[in-house]
This record gives sequence, C-alpha cells and structure tokens, in this order.
Amino acid sequence: MVDSILPTNFFHGIGALTSLKVLSLDDCKLSGSLTSPGLCQLTHLQWLDVAYNYLEGALPSCLANLTSLQILTLQSNKFSGDIAQSPLNKLTSLYYLCLSDNHFQIPISLRPFFNHSKLKIINVVNNEFYADTNIESLEPTFQLDALVLSGYGDCGAIPNFLYSQHDLKYLDLSHLNLTGEFPIWLLENNTMLNTLLLVNNSLSGPIKLLAHSCMSLEDLDISENFLDDHIPMEIGASLPSLRDLNISRNSLIGSIPCSIGDMKLLESLDLSHNNLSGEIPEKLTMGCSSLRFLILSNNNLQGQIFSEKFSLFHLEELQLDGNHFSRSIPKSLSNSLYLSSIDFSNNNLSGRIPSWMGNMSYLQEIIMPNNGLEGPIPISFCQLQHLEILDLSNNNISGRLPTCLSPREINHVHLSKNWLEGLLTTQFCNSSSLVTLDLSDNQLSGNIPDCINMLGELSYLILKSNNLEGDIPIQLCKLQKLSLIDLSQNHLSGHIPSCLNITTFDEAYKVGPSIAQAPQASYAQPPQPISTDEPVYFTTKNVSYSYKGRLLTYMSGIDLSCNKLTGEIPYEIGYLNKIHVLNLSHNFLVGQIPSTFSNLEQIESLDLSYNNLSGKIPPQLVQLHYLSTFRVAYNNLSGKTPKRVEQFGTFDESSYEGNPLLCGEPMKSCSIASPPPLIQGGPTQGREDDGFIDMGVFYMSLVVSYIMMLITIAAVLYINPYWRRAWFYYTELCYISSYYFIVDHLPKQFH
Repeated sequence: MVDSILPTNFFHGIGALTSLKVLSLDDCKLSGSLTSPGLCQLTHLQWLDVAYNYLEGALPSCLANLTSLQILTLQSNKFSGDIAQSPLNKLTSLYYLCLSDNHFQIPISLRPFFNHSKLKIINVVNNEFYADTNIESLEPTFQLDALVLSGYGDCGAIPNFLYSQHDLKYLDLSHLNLTGEFPIWLLENNTMLNTLLLVNNSLSGPIKLLAHSCMSLEDLDISENFLDDHIPMEIGASLPSLRDLNISRNSLIGSIPCSIGDMKLLESLDLSHNNLSGEIPEKLTMGCSSLRFLILSNNNLQGQIFSEKFSLFHLEELQLDGNHFSRSIPKSLSNSLYLSSIDFSNNNLSGRIPSWMGNMSYLQEIIMPNNGLEGPIPISFCQLQHLEILDLSNNNISGRLPTCLSPREINHVHLSKNWLEGLLTTQFCNSSSLVTLDLSDNQLSGNIPDCINMLGELSYLILKSNNLEGDIPIQLCKLQKLSLIDLSQNHLSGHIPSCLNITTFDEAYKVGPSIAQAPQASYAQPPQPISTDEPVYFTTKNVSYSYKGRLLTYMSGIDLSCNKLTGEIPYEIGYLNKIHVLNLSHNFLVGQIPSTFSNLEQIESLDLSYNNLSGKIPPQLVQLHYLSTFRVAYNNLSGKTPKRVEQFGTFDESSYEGNPLLCGEPMKSCSIASPPPLIQGGPTQGREDDGFIDMGVFYMSLVVSYIMMLITIAAVLYINPYWRRAWFYYTELCYISSYYFIVDHLPKQFH
C-alpha cells in the first residue's frame, strides 16, 4: 500500500487479518495516533512500516503484543515520548529498528534495548537524546552492525556500551555534544568498521591513530569538534583505504602531511577551517589520483597553488578560499578537465585570468573575488555555457566586457570593484536565468541596455558607482522579481518610472520549507557543492552591508541617489510595501512627498534629502514603525515636522535641517516667524548658514589689534639693539627721501 491514500480509520478493521506478516504503509498520508486496537491484534506481524506519514503521540502500550516483529520502521512522523517507557523494550525479536525523524526522547545508553539479542541495525537519527543517570554496569546482549544515533542533546561521554561492540560497520554519533578524546578504541575493537561519523561534538585533544594500518575504514568525518595539535604525519599509512576524510572546523595546526598522498583511493578531502600552514604537498597532488573534492578553505596555507607535477585529473571541486596563496593560477590545473567548481577567493593571487579556463566545459562556478588578478576577462569565457556563478569582484580586472558573454544557465554575476569600462550592450541579455547582476564600482558608461527586460528571473540589480547616463529604462518595469535595485552614483537623468515593481526574493520565488523541514539526506554522501549563496552589498542606513543567505531573501530596496533625476516622486512607490530601503537623495526631484509612503510598512531607511521637494511632510509617516533612518534635509519643505512619537521621537535636527520653512521639534518652535525660503540648486550646490556682524565689536577688535601690533614692534626694538638701530636708520632714510621728493615736486612759488 506504499504511496496510497488511506482513511484515518484504516487501523480499526485491520485486526481481522490475524495471519498478516508484512504491513507496509509508507507515505499513505496517515494521521492521528496508533491507539487503535486493531493493529495490536496482529500478533504474527513480522514487518511493520508506517514511515513518512503524519502519525503522532506516544506509542500504544498494546504494541508490546507484536512479539514476532522483526522489522519496525516509524521514520518521519511526529511520534513522541520517552523510549525508556515505551513498549519497544518488549519487542525482543527486533532485527531492524528505525525511529528517525520523530520527537522521541532516547537515552544515549540504549538501555531499553539491552535484552534485544537479535538487534543488528538501529537508526534513530534526528530525535532528542539524553544522558542516563545511575546506569548499572550491564552489557547489552546485542552485537550491532550499524548504529545511527545522530540527533541533538547534551550527552556527555561516548556511551560505555560501545566498548562491548565488535561487529560495527557503520557508526554515526554526530550532533550529540559528546566530550572526551578521539575514540581510537572504536577502530581497534571494530576491525570491520567502514564508516565513522563524529560530526559536531566537543571532542578535544590530538588525533590518535593505531600503530598498525586500519584497512577497513573508508569514511572518517570528525569535523566541527575541538581537536588540536598536528594531523598525524603517518595518517596516510595508518588509514590507506580512506575514500572520504573530513577533519574541517577544528583547531589543527602545522602542515598538511605528505603521507596523505599514499591514500590512493581518496575521493574527498576536507581540511578547511583550521590553522594549517605551509604549502600543499606535491606528493598529495601526485598520489591522490582519485581525488574529486579538495577543500582547504580558511587556513594559513601559502605559496603557489599547485606545482607542475600534478595528477588530480578527476578533480571536480576545488575550494582554496581564505588562505594566502600567491602568484598566478597554475597551468597544471588545466589538466583537471572535469572541474565544475573553483573557489580561490580571499587570497593573494596575481597575474591574468588564464584563457584556458574557457575550455573547461564542465565549469559551473568560478569564484575568485578579493585577489590581485588583472587584465581583461578572457573572451573564451563565452564558451562556458554551463556557468552558474561568476564572481571576480574586488580585483584589478580591466578592459571591456566581452559582448558574447551571456551564459544561458548563469545565476549570479559579481564583477564589482574592478576597472571595467566601455558600454553595456548585449552582455548577459540571453542569460534568462540570471538572478544577481552586480557590476558596481567600475567605469562602465552609456545607457542601461533595453534588453534588460529579457532577464525575467533578475532579483538583484546593482550598477552603482559607474558612469551610466540616460533615462532609467521603462523595461525595468517588466522585471516582476526585482528585490534590490541600486543605480546610485551615476549620471542618470529623466523621471523615475512609476511602474517599478519591487518585492522580496522570498515572495517572488516562494521559497520552500526551512532546512529543519527539508527531507534528510542519506548518511554517507560527498561534500556539498560550493554554495550559490553569494553576498550582495547594499547601502542601508548610510552603511554598506553584505547580505547573503536567508537574510538576503527577505531584503528589498531602491537606491537611485546621487544622479540627475527630475520630476516628481511617483506616488505608486508608496504601494511597494515590502521594501526596506528607499534612497532618492541628491537628485533634482520636485513636488511633494507622496502621502502613500505611509503604506511602506516594512521600511527601515527613507532618505529624500538634497532635492527640491516642497509642501508638508505627510503626518501619516509616523505609522512607519520600523523606520530607523529618516532624512528630508535640504529641500523646500514647510509646515510642522511630524509628531515626535514612536520612531519619529528618535530623529534629531539633522533629519530636517536646510528646510527654513519647517518648524516644530526638533527644529525651532512654530511660534517664531520663519525666514523667506531658500532656492535649492540641486544635489551638489552647497548650503550656507545665515549670519550677521556686530559692527561695534568689529571696530573694537580692530583698534585692539592695531594697539597690540604697535606694542609688539616696540617690545622687539627694545629687546634687540641691532633691529633698533636698523629701524631708526630706515626711519631716517624714509624721512630724508620723502623730504627731497616733496621739495623737488613743489611748484617754484613754494620754495
């Protein structure tokens, strides 16, 4: 009956099938509880599967009647209750037990199952675990093949019953906040152990390995702990059969051991988020010929990325971001023809972007921001038709954007903070899947291309700080999924389109359930691909913030500041009630502030300063409860300022200054006559404060200054005899010269 839709009273009549041995009701949309007595009458039942339904509540006590049950699967429901008090401790014939993805409380010791001698596989992932108290020193009668206890809780030390287990092949003790050292004894006791997962615990101390080789272990994940010291130099010889090794997010120091190159079968290596230093061992790049995923992000590694000796021909994902790698991108990497993801961000790379990267037909993600790369974007990039992310921001990339650069599958383009120039024409016009286009802080010129209306998925358009001109294209109104638009600090002119439609990414794309609600992946899997969660920079509250992840999906705003826009502010903008930021400052806008702005119920920052706006500030704006930045300074506004209630009680005089006809707190009182209005001159014209000069004070200060000058001269002549003699000589010379000048030029009758 798998995938069938059954009525809620299905269990009432099933008791008549007393000889039933197998009952599989996987994903049958069942709801309610299992309290129906019909199920408990199936005493010959050996296999019961009610996974992926909506059943809830505690397990009925009569379930203990199913003494023949060997396989029980209750996965992905809403069952609850303490397993120690449940009827499961009576089902001693169980071979396979799956309780994952429920709300059970389970003792980490698994004490309720100690008498289940036939039990081989236990999967109780994603439940609540707790540490037992007053546990008797008993050993379980079972010998498990597979145990998955991953969930959540604060469970203390690794449970003692595991010391008695010798047949384990798969063990997952992740997300339990387990303490103590790395349990090397688990490898020693279980010689057939294939997979050991201890993710996100509180294990500490150094990593210890067996003196002899452990040939069975293929998957070791001890990431997100507090392990320190060096990675054992002999790790390659001790664990030669490893296919997946993850020691990320610890506190490991020292260099990467060369012996990792002895792991001929290694497919995935993740040493990211540690304090490792030195270079990537040449033996690793030569010996690990099966490697597909190499993740060394956020360490202190340095030197050239790879040498010429390179055998990682099967590499698919390379993450080296957040290190100190220098020099150019190595030519040897061109031999990794299957590469789909490259992340070299936040390093010290230099030189040009190699043109051979355009020949890597599997490339989906090129992420190399915050380096010193230079030169143009290779025209060969036009061949990367499967490219999804291109991030070259904050480099020294120059030249023009190739007109053929328009990958059909690309989602995110980040080319900000470079030296790109030239016109925007047909670039990205055929990239109908484009979500983010960030070309800010470059030297691009010309008009915003009309073909932008072809980017139907575009949510984030960031073109600020360029030399763009012309009107804001009306074609932007056809983009129904725009969340952020930043065209500030350009030379755009004309009117603001009244038809702009701004929403949030969350609304536009109807983002699905949260991570907590998403189906769980299988136990063993390769590392996740590089995240498409690239940051977007946007100025909010006069500060540039980086938005990414879930936060970005809720963010929306418009920034058209520092342009040459004219005309009135469209009242239709007031109906964009999802926006958080609206900045129209430093333009030549006229008319009144639309009263519809009171509908901007989510807005946090509103800046209309340095325009030619007139009229009154709409009193309805006090209804904007989330507003934390408000500026209407340097306009021609008049009347009273809004009441100082709620958010408006926090705005000081700087929010309103430069409007001589405005009165009321925090400005001057409205009882004082206002001066004539100032004629505003646009975004760049300075504003000077009115003032006056007290003439009496001016003359008095002039006389005092003259007297002080004479006293200073007399004091200097009195102190210095040389200067005094020179002064009298100069005075005498001037007197004689003046005398003879007058005598020579007087008429003869005066001689």
